[in-house]
Amino acid sequence: MNDKGIIFDLDGVIVDTAKYHYLAWKKIADALGFEFTKAHNELLKGVSRTRSLEILLDIGKITLSDNEKQKKLISKNKDYLGYIEKMGADEILPGVLTVLDFLDENNIHYVLGSASKNAELILKQINLHHRFFGIVDGNAVSKAKPDPEVFLIGAHKLHLPPENCIVFEDAIAGVEAAKIANMTAIGIGDKETLSEADFVFNDFTEISEAFLYELLDSTKY
Repeated sequence: MNDKGIIFDLDGVIVDTAKYHYLAWKKIADALGFEFTKAHNELLKGVSRTRSLEILLDIGKITLSDNEKQKKLISKNKDYLGYIEKMGADEILPGVLTVLDFLDENNIHYVLGSASKNAELILKQINLHHRFFGIVDGNAVSKAKPDPEVFLIGAHKLHLPPENCIVFEDAIAGVEAAKIANMTAIGIGDKETLSEADFVFNDFTEISEAFLYELLDSTKY
């Protein structure tokens, strides 16, 4: 099975930091005088920080100078860091550790492929950083998902061709990026939303060892 490798997204897959992103973005929206809802926050899933600000400003019909935008980005990240610096291993999503343990026991390497520029800090906070074979985060890429850059770099770190890589994603853009890269896409979340994925589970607790064995059996995929 070790001719296969795994690429995990971070937010919404390993941990749920969407709530912290939401609070930090909402603070900016409040200061600018418009409502930013949790439904709006869904539009920012898997999107870079700069693009997220653009979406937020579009929602509020607000125009800012480049200098003002930069100040907002710095402010947002400062608030967000304040939340994630208090994170612990108890915030790892259900079932994730079971899957990671299975991969370790079967000598399957896995890397992170995330748009987050704070990915390394988060993994250290939840005590998972040392378990990853490599980290590809927002500091290592120039193109946001659905561009496959982050996953292609991940495949390179795994020393595997893209078609031998399996991606776990919770966002439409991430699933699209995996498919463009010719990788197997496993959606974590709503089946209708992630309908383009090869397989979809509500969360990792639904993923059985039997499924993982079959997924990693190179004679089948």
